[in-house]
Amino acid sequence: MHEMISTREAYGEALAALGEINEKVVVLDADLAHATMTATFEKKFPERFFNAGIAEANMMDMGAGLSTMGYIPFCSTFAIFGAGRAFEQVRNGIAYPGLNVKLGMTHAGITLGEDGGSHESIEDIALMRVIPGMVVASPSDDIEAKAMVAAAYEHQGPVYMRFGRLAVPVINDRPDYKFELGKGIVLREGKDLTIIANGLCVAPALEAAEKLAADGIDAKVINIHTIKPLDEDLVVAAAKETGKVVTVEEHSIIGGLGGAVCECLAEKAPVPVKRIGIHDVFGESGPALELLHKYGLDAEGIYKQIKEFV
Repeated sequence: MHEMISTREAYGEALAALGEINEKVVVLDADLAHATMTATFEKKFPERFFNAGIAEANMMDMGAGLSTMGYIPFCSTFAIFGAGRAFEQVRNGIAYPGLNVKLGMTHAGITLGEDGGSHESIEDIALMRVIPGMVVASPSDDIEAKAMVAAAYEHQGPVYMRFGRLAVPVINDRPDYKFELGKGIVLREGKDLTIIANGLCVAPALEAAEKLAADGIDAKVINIHTIKPLDEDLVVAAAKETGKVVTVEEHSIIGGLGGAVCECLAEKAPVPVKRIGIHDVFGESGPALELLHKYGLDAEGIYKQIKEFV
């Protein structure tokens, strides 16, 4: 049985670890430190933690200012507020001048659960991906989330990281695991089709591949943790090799991983693509696991949709 840890917890721990390495690392939050887990950093380094209050736009501009003074700011809040409410400040205050600000956004997707559709961000990847120069990444588990924060810290320029509230299985606990921004990871070889997933959809995608194998369908599974820059070489090679591609994401099928993969393949290797995700609807209130089931994002739902497609 896999250990279950939420990626937001990993985010908090990774920030605290970075704080030990470099005193220029500062963390900003918009009055949600206990939910985003930045409180872990605050406890260790109170003098380098800034609560901007419920003023997300202001927080982004504070982060921008701090970065011009040689600090490495991590701005955190829920994805709906960081990518949504503060979009213009992220675009014009951070990305336009190319400042070294990291955005750690938690409670993304529908697994925010009981908070309902107003708070469930299914558009954040699309919003951030369209901003020039913004790196956009979504980790599949605790191990990947920590590696992603470390990579974002090393990267010069703005990075958007998407974390979840729900505890998810640790799947990357193997000695050969290597994280690199912009590089996908092949988790399972297969010849009949390719499943490309990210975030908490990677684990159920692997499970769905096992169910397909029982039916004699051999699925290759790729974890594309970085949506931008997309690992186009890997996506194109997989499409050419298997002839069919399925994308799986806890995000709208418009403008996210599915959109990025389709844009790439339409230009470089046209093959049939099935996008599994949120189909142009808002989320709703309910227990996270039940929502994943309802929206077809659990292993069973992914399996069924792929069966119909194949």
